[in-house]
Amino acid sequence: MNPRYPFVAERAGQRCEYCHAPEAVFNFAFEVEHIRPRSRGGEDSPNNLALACSACNLYKSDTEIGWDDETAQDVPLFHPRVHIWEEHFSVDLDSVAINGTTPIGRVTVELLQLNRPRHLAARQRWMRLGLFP
Repeated sequence: MNPRYPFVAERAGQRCEYCHAPEAVFNFAFEVEHIRPRSRGGEDSPNNLALACSACNLYKSDTEIGWDDETAQDVPLFHPRVHIWEEHFSVDLDSVAINGTTPIGRVTVELLQLNRPRHLAARQRWMRLGLFP
């Protein structure tokens, strides 16, 4: 386990900082990921670390920007140390979909595939258990 895990997990409230999945329902610890990948010059400093579920970490990979169709521009992905989640995302309580409300949010939802069918099914269960949002 990453030695920085306890600090990063506590700071994140034991939730994925991208999709807000509750770590408590998984049988393994979430990953400490580099917001700006080390392969692109990112550091191991606390301001460059985030707690991520395996799916978000896998889909994010070393991506930092994406194309927003609505504005026809490249925009950065959501940065948990810089951006406030609620300013870029909303949750539709009926469909349990996470919606991007800004270019940053839209690109992050699309690239990290936050509304995959399995993720939606899991999110519905988390809501019934009172673990989401």
